[in-house]
Amino acid sequence: MEDGYQNRTAFIKGAKDIAKEVKRQASKKVRRNVDRINDEYSRRSYSRFEEDEDEDFPAQGGQDTGYYRGDSQAANDDEGGHSDSTEGHDEDDEIYEGEYQGIPRADSAKGSLAGGPGSVKAGGQQFADVGVSEAERRKDQEELAQQYETILQECGHGKFQWTLYFVLGLALMADGVEIFVVGFVLPSAEKDMCLSEPNKSMLGLIVYLGMMVGAFLWGALADRIGRRQSLLISLSINSVFSFFSSFVQGYSTFLLCRLLSGVGIGGSIPIVFSYYSEFLAQEKRGEHLSWLCMFWMIGGIYASAMAWAIIPHYGWSFQMGSAYQFHSWRVFVLVCAFPSVAAIAALNAMPESPRFYLENGKHDEGWMILKQVHDTNMRAKGYPERVFSVTTIKTVKQMDELVDTGTDTPVWQRYKLKIISLTQQVRSNFLACFSQEYKRTTFMLMAVWFTMSFSYYGLTVWFPDMIKYIQKQEYESRTKVFSKERMEHVTFNFTLENQVHRQGHYFNDKFLNLKMKSMVFEDSIFEECYFEDITSTNTFFRNCTFIASLFYNTDLFKYRFVNCKLLNTSFIHNKEGCMLDFSDDNNAYMIYFVSFLGTLAVLPGNIVSALLMDKIGRLRMLAGSSVISCISCFFLMFGSNESGMIALLCLFGGISIASWNALDVLTVELYPSDKRTTAFGFLNALCKLAAVLGISIFQSFVGITKAVPILFAAGALAAGSFLATKLPETRGQVLQ
Repeated sequence: MEDGYQNRTAFIKGAKDIAKEVKRQASKKVRRNVDRINDEYSRRSYSRFEEDEDEDFPAQGGQDTGYYRGDSQAANDDEGGHSDSTEGHDEDDEIYEGEYQGIPRADSAKGSLAGGPGSVKAGGQQFADVGVSEAERRKDQEELAQQYETILQECGHGKFQWTLYFVLGLALMADGVEIFVVGFVLPSAEKDMCLSEPNKSMLGLIVYLGMMVGAFLWGALADRIGRRQSLLISLSINSVFSFFSSFVQGYSTFLLCRLLSGVGIGGSIPIVFSYYSEFLAQEKRGEHLSWLCMFWMIGGIYASAMAWAIIPHYGWSFQMGSAYQFHSWRVFVLVCAFPSVAAIAALNAMPESPRFYLENGKHDEGWMILKQVHDTNMRAKGYPERVFSVTTIKTVKQMDELVDTGTDTPVWQRYKLKIISLTQQVRSNFLACFSQEYKRTTFMLMAVWFTMSFSYYGLTVWFPDMIKYIQKQEYESRTKVFSKERMEHVTFNFTLENQVHRQGHYFNDKFLNLKMKSMVFEDSIFEECYFEDITSTNTFFRNCTFIASLFYNTDLFKYRFVNCKLLNTSFIHNKEGCMLDFSDDNNAYMIYFVSFLGTLAVLPGNIVSALLMDKIGRLRMLAGSSVISCISCFFLMFGSNESGMIALLCLFGGISIASWNALDVLTVELYPSDKRTTAFGFLNALCKLAAVLGISIFQSFVGITKAVPILFAAGALAAGSFLATKLPETRGQVLQ
């Protein structure tokens, strides 16, 4: 055995010499072949060494030394088991002992040492002669998929999966919260920051734009650097900028923080579903991925409840002078960052996806995690004596292009080369989704994702806007109109609300410590009047004349005076910023209550889809739910009052959620592991783009017509349900 060890050391040294010489003299193409071949040699050499060791140390009792082992062998392996990747590296930091990274065969090492420099050319030719083709890699992936499914069956479904379920559920909950945050704070933020209509629209759409970028970015990176690591980074970005956005004062900085917060949380959906699916066996996958979708609903309920409890309480605020104000809606923004922070803390205790490790040639890391899953579940079920019987798992041959930066390369240049290499790998992975094999599936899914998102997000934002419009019409119907009134030496110290005064004359009147809400003065004259401590909302003076009047400590700014004449009139110590007032704002409670009901209404759809997903199949669930949602759209024509619109909103949300659950499961299962999050991220980014278009188009018809938005939504859902039937069914298949 000592001779064998010395031979192995000599082999490793010979491999180093060959690799160094080839990398210095060979072209880029040859270097690529060298890197590919290292993996091939490693497997052959490792297999040879295992055979040698088996001859010296035969398996006890003649047991089979294949994929599975008996209890006695398992005990021996557990006693001395460790991950070869932790054995360290040599001083040149190139070849790791025991990592299957290029241990050469005995004849190749001896030949290279004996031949000296002249053998380098022959060695390079030998490396180039043995290539790892795409066909071999695909074969490895197919074998791994079958074996991985068998291993998951042995590990069972238990405590580990349920723990991961709640951890990833927090990340999905954070995504649901992010969708609602801006919509809930917008009525308050527009007053606090004095936002114009274009600024309000941009603030409402900015989170979707950020999530669109984040979905593609983090989805692509998760296939290269790992699901867990990508999710941790994305959630950290979301948490940091959500925290900052609650304190910044300016509109531009608040907009930037919400954009970056959206970029962070955008990676949640594509990574979470891919990550969790790789711990689920085939018969459990559809059901439990659908149960996971419930956390998005919980996120909406959490956001609605917190908004209801916090935002209307104007007393939950403080200010430092007039420059810094922290109102209750900022407290709400801060509270909404809690699910993301909790997900980060919990995710640190969970391992990376073993499927990701095996797809990237990291056998020992993947094996250890699967053993952890098995042991955790068996202990929880009361079978701690059961031993994980898998000894060897198929890994996929690697074709990645390694970057040799050398020891003398500056650090910044090494990072630059690594980033360039990572970018090229991400680009290659993305383009592979449009290869001949996946092109039809990708285009079909793009159409289904786009049509569903366009109709769903467009309608769910159009609903509240229609409710506001109905409320506004009802409010305006109660407006009191006064004409040609003359008031002299009168003191107004009570609230003035929802009134229109035309052609009035006010002489030596005092307006003291009062609130004006939805007040309009037209063609009126104010002579020697005094205004003090005025707080106003939606109040305007049109074509009025002010003579020898004084405004002290009011928020009646210049823009509230439309075509007015100000003669010998002064403004002293005006209030700064836009004042918030929730004393009678029942509309705020109504908005939160409607969102709460709409989110809660998806609970039955979630339950039904989870129970039936693995029984009737993904395609029937997707197409059937889309057809019923399409039909339900036409009932919206009959929604003429507040209660009717709310009921129809709940109906539409409860039906359409089953379509989303089926689409998520289908997307996960239609792509192989090395392209799964890239494809999911791209499709989710397209979903957010469709949401922006749907919201923009549907909102433009508020107060004009209900027919056009309904026809748009119904047509999109009908097209989506038809295209969904052309997709392949994935029920009962192993995870690619």
